[in-house]
Amino acid sequence: MNTVLRVDLRDRIAVLTLDRPQQLNAIGSETVDRITEALNAIRDNDDVRALIVAGAGRAFSAGADLGEIESFTSPGQFRAFVGRLTQAYALLEEFPKPSVAAIHGFAFGGGLELALACDLRVVERGARLGLPEMKLGVLPGAGGTQRLPRLVPPAIAKQMILTGEPIDAERAWQVGLVNELAEPGGALAAAEKLAGGLTAGAPLALAAGKRLVDYGLGMDLEAAIAYERETVSVLFTTEDRAEGLKAFRERRPGEFRGV
Repeated sequence: MNTVLRVDLRDRIAVLTLDRPQQLNAIGSETVDRITEALNAIRDNDDVRALIVAGAGRAFSAGADLGEIESFTSPGQFRAFVGRLTQAYALLEEFPKPSVAAIHGFAFGGGLELALACDLRVVERGARLGLPEMKLGVLPGAGGTQRLPRLVPPAIAKQMILTGEPIDAERAWQVGLVNELAEPGGALAAAEKLAGGLTAGAPLALAAGKRLVDYGLGMDLEAAIAYERETVSVLFTTEDRAEGLKAFRERRPGEFRGV
Protein backbone atom coordinates (compact mmCIF):
# COMPACT_ATOMS: atom_id res chain seq x y z
CA MET A 1 0.00 0.00 0.00
CA ASN A 2 1.29 3.46 -0.87
CA THR A 3 2.06 5.13 2.45
CA VAL A 4 4.29 8.04 1.47
CA LEU A 5 2.35 9.84 -1.28
CA ARG A 6 -1.38 10.35 -1.86
CA VAL A 7 -2.71 11.17 -5.30
CA ASP A 8 -6.20 12.67 -5.54
CA LEU A 9 -7.95 13.76 -8.72
CA ARG A 10 -10.46 16.56 -8.50
CA ASP A 11 -11.82 18.99 -11.07
CA ARG A 12 -9.03 18.37 -13.62
CA ILE A 13 -6.39 18.82 -10.90
CA ALA A 14 -4.12 16.09 -9.56
CA VAL A 15 -3.14 16.74 -5.95
CA LEU A 16 0.09 14.98 -4.92
CA THR A 17 0.37 15.02 -1.14
CA LEU A 18 3.54 14.00 0.68
CA ASP A 19 2.17 11.71 3.37
CA ARG A 20 4.77 11.03 6.05
CA PRO A 21 3.50 13.47 8.68
CA GLN A 22 5.28 11.77 11.57
CA GLN A 23 8.58 12.31 9.72
CA LEU A 24 7.58 15.83 8.66
CA ASN A 25 7.30 14.50 5.11
CA ALA A 26 11.01 13.77 4.84
CA ILE A 27 11.77 12.71 1.27
CA GLY A 28 13.45 9.33 0.88
CA SER A 29 13.90 6.88 -1.96
CA GLU A 30 10.35 5.53 -1.69
CA THR A 31 8.86 9.01 -1.91
CA VAL A 32 11.03 9.80 -4.92
CA ASP A 33 9.85 6.60 -6.63
CA ARG A 34 6.20 7.36 -5.89
CA ILE A 35 6.50 10.91 -7.23
CA THR A 36 8.07 9.60 -10.42
CA GLU A 37 5.39 6.93 -10.82
CA ALA A 38 2.58 9.43 -10.20
CA LEU A 39 3.91 11.92 -12.75
CA ASN A 40 4.32 9.20 -15.38
CA ALA A 41 0.82 7.88 -14.67
CA ILE A 42 -0.94 11.21 -15.11
CA ARG A 43 1.22 12.62 -17.91
CA ASP A 44 -1.12 11.41 -20.64
CA ASN A 45 -4.33 11.61 -18.61
CA ASP A 46 -6.45 14.15 -20.49
CA ASP A 47 -8.66 14.58 -17.42
CA VAL A 48 -5.72 16.20 -15.59
CA ARG A 49 -4.88 19.74 -16.63
CA ALA A 50 -2.80 20.91 -13.61
CA LEU A 51 -0.94 19.60 -10.56
CA ILE A 52 -0.71 20.61 -6.93
CA VAL A 53 2.08 19.38 -4.66
CA ALA A 54 1.28 19.59 -0.95
CA GLY A 55 2.28 18.07 2.38
CA ALA A 56 0.25 16.34 5.10
CA GLY A 57 0.49 17.24 8.77
CA ARG A 58 2.43 20.16 10.24
CA ALA A 59 4.66 21.01 7.30
CA PHE A 60 5.22 20.80 3.57
CA SER A 61 8.51 18.95 3.99
CA ALA A 62 11.55 18.94 6.27
CA GLY A 63 13.74 17.91 3.33
CA ALA A 64 15.64 14.77 2.41
CA ASP A 65 15.34 11.78 4.75
CA LEU A 66 18.46 12.14 6.91
CA GLY A 67 17.90 8.71 8.43
CA GLU A 68 18.22 7.11 5.01
CA ILE A 69 21.20 9.26 4.11
CA GLU A 70 22.99 8.33 7.34
CA SER A 71 22.63 4.66 6.40
CA PHE A 72 24.72 5.11 3.25
CA THR A 73 28.15 3.53 3.50
CA SER A 74 29.75 5.01 0.38
CA PRO A 75 29.74 8.25 -1.63
CA GLY A 76 28.32 6.26 -4.54
CA GLN A 77 25.13 5.50 -2.63
CA PHE A 78 24.64 9.17 -1.85
CA ARG A 79 25.37 10.14 -5.45
CA ALA A 80 22.78 7.61 -6.68
CA PHE A 81 20.17 8.95 -4.23
CA VAL A 82 20.77 12.55 -5.28
CA GLY A 83 20.62 11.48 -8.92
CA ARG A 84 17.18 9.92 -8.49
CA LEU A 85 15.97 12.96 -6.58
CA THR A 86 17.26 15.29 -9.29
CA GLN A 87 15.63 13.23 -12.03
CA ALA A 88 12.26 13.25 -10.26
CA TYR A 89 12.37 17.03 -9.79
CA ALA A 90 13.40 17.53 -13.42
CA LEU A 91 10.41 15.42 -14.47
CA LEU A 92 8.17 17.74 -12.47
CA GLU A 93 9.80 20.89 -13.83
CA GLU A 94 9.50 19.67 -17.44
CA PHE A 95 6.01 18.23 -16.98
CA PRO A 96 3.68 19.42 -19.76
CA LYS A 97 1.00 20.43 -17.24
CA PRO A 98 1.50 23.41 -14.90
CA SER A 99 2.16 22.76 -11.23
CA VAL A 100 1.56 24.66 -8.00
CA ALA A 101 3.26 24.01 -4.65
CA ALA A 102 1.01 24.56 -1.61
CA ILE A 103 3.43 25.31 1.25
CA HIS A 104 2.59 25.42 4.93
CA GLY A 105 4.64 25.12 8.09
CA PHE A 106 8.03 24.95 6.47
CA ALA A 107 9.79 23.77 3.33
CA PHE A 108 13.44 23.02 3.97
CA GLY A 109 16.24 21.50 1.91
CA GLY A 110 14.94 18.90 -0.51
CA GLY A 111 11.41 19.98 0.35
CA LEU A 112 12.06 23.52 -0.85
CA GLU A 113 13.86 22.11 -3.89
CA LEU A 114 10.68 20.16 -4.69
CA ALA A 115 8.68 23.39 -4.48
CA LEU A 116 11.25 25.17 -6.67
CA ALA A 117 10.66 22.56 -9.39
CA CYS A 118 6.98 23.58 -9.50
CA ASP A 119 5.87 26.38 -11.80
CA LEU A 120 4.10 28.40 -9.10
CA ARG A 121 4.16 28.52 -5.31
CA VAL A 122 1.58 29.47 -2.69
CA VAL A 123 2.73 29.82 0.92
CA GLU A 124 0.88 30.39 4.17
CA ARG A 125 1.77 33.36 6.32
CA GLY A 126 4.03 32.22 9.13
CA ALA A 127 5.68 29.48 7.06
CA ARG A 128 9.46 29.33 6.64
CA LEU A 129 11.48 28.39 3.59
CA GLY A 130 15.15 27.55 3.56
CA LEU A 131 18.13 25.54 2.37
CA PRO A 132 19.90 24.56 5.63
CA GLU A 133 22.46 22.20 4.08
CA MET A 134 25.36 24.57 4.84
CA LYS A 135 24.79 23.92 8.54
CA LEU A 136 25.42 20.22 7.86
CA GLY A 137 28.64 20.95 6.00
CA VAL A 138 27.21 20.33 2.54
CA LEU A 139 25.12 22.13 -0.09
CA PRO A 140 21.73 21.61 -1.73
CA GLY A 141 22.10 18.82 -4.27
CA ALA A 142 18.73 18.55 -6.03
CA GLY A 143 18.68 21.81 -7.96
CA GLY A 144 18.59 24.31 -5.10
CA THR A 145 21.75 26.19 -6.02
CA GLN A 146 20.55 26.50 -9.62
CA ARG A 147 16.78 27.00 -9.50
CA LEU A 148 16.75 29.44 -6.58
CA PRO A 149 18.90 32.15 -8.26
CA ARG A 150 16.70 31.87 -11.33
CA LEU A 151 13.71 32.87 -9.21
CA VAL A 152 15.17 35.46 -6.83
CA PRO A 153 18.03 37.98 -7.06
CA PRO A 154 21.37 36.12 -6.94
CA ALA A 155 22.42 37.93 -3.75
CA ILE A 156 19.29 36.67 -1.97
CA ALA A 157 19.94 33.15 -3.23
CA LYS A 158 23.55 33.31 -2.03
CA GLN A 159 22.45 34.52 1.39
CA MET A 160 19.99 31.63 1.78
CA ILE A 161 22.47 29.03 0.48
CA LEU A 162 25.63 30.26 2.22
CA THR A 163 24.08 30.99 5.62
CA GLY A 164 21.55 28.15 5.68
CA GLU A 165 19.11 30.52 7.37
CA PRO A 166 15.43 30.35 6.33
CA ILE A 167 13.25 33.26 5.33
CA ASP A 168 9.62 33.73 6.28
CA ALA A 169 6.64 33.68 3.95
CA GLU A 170 6.38 37.45 3.71
CA ARG A 171 10.04 37.81 2.74
CA ALA A 172 9.68 34.98 0.23
CA TRP A 173 6.81 36.84 -1.40
CA GLN A 174 8.72 40.14 -1.41
CA VAL A 175 11.70 38.64 -3.27
CA GLY A 176 9.54 36.79 -5.79
CA LEU A 177 10.09 33.25 -4.51
CA VAL A 178 6.37 32.65 -4.10
CA ASN A 179 3.43 33.86 -6.16
CA GLU A 180 0.78 34.24 -3.49
CA LEU A 181 0.45 34.48 0.28
CA ALA A 182 -2.35 32.57 2.00
CA GLU A 183 -3.71 32.84 5.49
CA PRO A 184 -2.77 30.07 7.96
CA GLY A 185 -4.54 26.88 6.95
CA GLY A 186 -5.36 28.25 3.52
CA ALA A 187 -2.45 27.19 1.29
CA LEU A 188 -4.18 24.22 -0.31
CA ALA A 189 -7.39 26.12 -1.00
CA ALA A 190 -5.40 29.01 -2.52
CA ALA A 191 -3.40 26.55 -4.63
CA GLU A 192 -6.61 24.89 -5.83
CA LYS A 193 -8.02 28.26 -6.87
CA LEU A 194 -4.81 29.12 -8.71
CA ALA A 195 -4.62 25.70 -10.38
CA GLY A 196 -8.30 25.93 -11.28
CA GLY A 197 -7.55 29.03 -13.30
CA LEU A 198 -4.79 27.17 -15.10
CA THR A 199 -7.09 24.31 -16.09
CA ALA A 200 -9.17 26.74 -18.14
CA GLY A 201 -6.25 27.17 -20.57
CA ALA A 202 -5.65 25.20 -23.75
CA PRO A 203 -3.39 22.22 -22.86
CA LEU A 204 -1.06 22.63 -25.84
CA ALA A 205 -0.65 26.34 -25.17
CA LEU A 206 -0.03 25.71 -21.46
CA ALA A 207 2.74 23.23 -22.23
CA ALA A 208 4.23 25.52 -24.86
CA GLY A 209 4.11 28.50 -22.52
CA LYS A 210 6.11 26.59 -19.91
CA ARG A 211 8.71 25.62 -22.51
CA LEU A 212 9.02 29.13 -23.89
CA VAL A 213 9.77 30.62 -20.49
CA ASP A 214 12.06 27.84 -19.26
CA TYR A 215 14.04 27.31 -22.45
CA GLY A 216 14.00 30.95 -23.46
CA LEU A 217 15.85 31.94 -20.28
CA GLY A 218 18.81 29.95 -21.55
CA MET A 219 18.89 31.65 -24.96
CA ASP A 220 19.91 35.08 -26.12
CA LEU A 221 16.94 37.36 -26.75
CA GLU A 222 16.99 37.11 -30.55
CA ALA A 223 17.00 33.30 -30.50
CA ALA A 224 14.31 33.20 -27.81
CA ILE A 225 12.00 35.46 -29.79
CA ALA A 226 12.52 33.31 -32.89
CA TYR A 227 11.65 30.24 -30.80
CA GLU A 228 8.53 32.04 -29.58
CA ARG A 229 7.50 32.93 -33.13
CA GLU A 230 7.81 29.35 -34.34
CA THR A 231 5.95 27.97 -31.33
CA VAL A 232 3.06 30.39 -31.71
CA SER A 233 2.87 29.60 -35.42
CA VAL A 234 2.41 25.91 -34.63
CA LEU A 235 -0.29 26.71 -32.06
CA PHE A 236 -2.13 28.72 -34.72
CA THR A 237 -2.81 25.47 -36.61
CA THR A 238 -4.52 23.73 -33.66
CA GLU A 239 -8.21 23.10 -33.20
CA ASP A 240 -7.99 24.70 -29.77
CA ARG A 241 -6.93 27.98 -31.37
CA ALA A 242 -10.04 27.91 -33.56
CA GLU A 243 -12.17 27.03 -30.56
CA GLY A 244 -10.63 29.86 -28.53
CA LEU A 245 -11.48 32.44 -31.18
CA LYS A 246 -15.00 31.07 -31.54
CA ALA A 247 -15.53 31.10 -27.78
CA PHE A 248 -14.26 34.68 -27.59
CA ARG A 249 -16.72 35.81 -30.24
CA GLU A 250 -19.54 33.95 -28.50
CA ARG A 251 -18.51 35.35 -25.12
CA ARG A 252 -18.19 31.96 -23.42
CA PRO A 253 -15.35 29.92 -21.91
CA GLY A 254 -13.41 27.87 -24.44
CA GLU A 255 -13.88 24.10 -24.49
CA PHE A 256 -10.30 23.06 -25.16
CA ARG A 257 -9.38 19.44 -25.95
CA GLY A 258 -5.64 19.62 -26.39
CA VAL A 259 -5.68 19.17 -30.18
